[in-house]
Amino acid sequence: MLKPSFEDLIKSSLRSVLKNKSRTILTSLGVIIGVTSVILLTSIGNGLKKYVNEQFESLGSNAVYISPGKIFNEKGSFDRSSASSILSISFTQKDVNNLKKNLRSSTILPVTSTAAEVKSGNAKKNTSVIGTTYLYGPSNNTSPSNGNGRWFTKEEEDKNSPVTVLGANIAKELFPNSTALGKKIIIKSKNFKVIGVIDKKGSSFGGPSPDDYIYVPMPLAFEITGNENVQQIIVKVADKTKIEDTKKEIETILLKKYEKDDFSVFDSAQLLTSINAIISTLTIALTGIAAISLVVGGIGIMNIMLVTVSERTREIGLRKAIGAYPRAILLQFLFEAVILSGIGGIIGIILGYIGTLTINKFFPAVITPGSVILAFGVSFLVGIIFGVTPAKRASQLSPIDALRYE
Repeated sequence: MLKPSFEDLIKSSLRSVLKNKSRTILTSLGVIIGVTSVILLTSIGNGLKKYVNEQFESLGSNAVYISPGKIFNEKGSFDRSSASSILSISFTQKDVNNLKKNLRSSTILPVTSTAAEVKSGNAKKNTSVIGTTYLYGPSNNTSPSNGNGRWFTKEEEDKNSPVTVLGANIAKELFPNSTALGKKIIIKSKNFKVIGVIDKKGSSFGGPSPDDYIYVPMPLAFEITGNENVQQIIVKVADKTKIEDTKKEIETILLKKYEKDDFSVFDSAQLLTSINAIISTLTIALTGIAAISLVVGGIGIMNIMLVTVSERTREIGLRKAIGAYPRAILLQFLFEAVILSGIGGIIGIILGYIGTLTINKFFPAVITPGSVILAFGVSFLVGIIFGVTPAKRASQLSPIDALRYE
């Protein structure tokens, strides 16, 4: 009886698979697509998580946010019904002053925004005009860097001075051939002087970018909107250990005027946890959908291996006739299926890596060793699962019947 070594079986399997390279690549195509998709989607999910964490770190971990409507449910997750309740109330300057009076150790940062057309010479742009306080820039890592001007002062805010700070993109669009500093822009027929340009920040989730925002003192924002509604209030707590106490104190203050479901008070960590949970869920769901192509690829490998068994029936019969063990036949065909899926996995990883580098130029994407190991491991598992049936069929062939096969 012939008892080939493990090494001989692998070499024989490699020779059989590499004999027809075009057929091998086409057979592995489903696995290639599946592995590439899994790596790309997990990379995008990981990139989004990293980007969101970096953004929150830049804002600081001592921020408490106050927004209209009930944003979180009792479990701490986003409330799906909050969309209608967000517009149920609007904060006012009186609310801001009341918080300043009661939270003397914290920095209160009111924010309001409106869409408006901004002009400069022949250039014009529809964008968001953000109204806020003189403390917003220094407190939120939004102040222009050295050489790019400055944030507006308390005196300018108190005197309603028509000054503005531009995001990086809007500054470039309005003044493509020169610096924006010291220039004039027009917002709803009112002239504003550009005193600062913020460094490029980038966008979150492909949505609106702070680089397209225009910042003005709050009193001027009220003039532009025609009302004194405050859309959000940010409270910067001096001592991080007192965030929970500050949240309770804020709720106590606001409950004197509003109902419990009229507003939400939450901190950076709570918001970050909820956002990361959503990103993780979406990543898992999309990766699961992408993994379906791995199953399709496995079925393709099984079909081709069954065809291969039929094509090599006489070879199998001859090997059995001279004493080859059924187990050796089974292992060889199983190895061939695993090699086919392994080749698909390797090519998929390479394409996924290249794709991640390309996507990262336009959208946050980070490839991790875990996602590569998972995708590669699954591709081998697919080969084993879908290679068992053809391999078993080959090993069970009768040598007499196989030698008679035409």
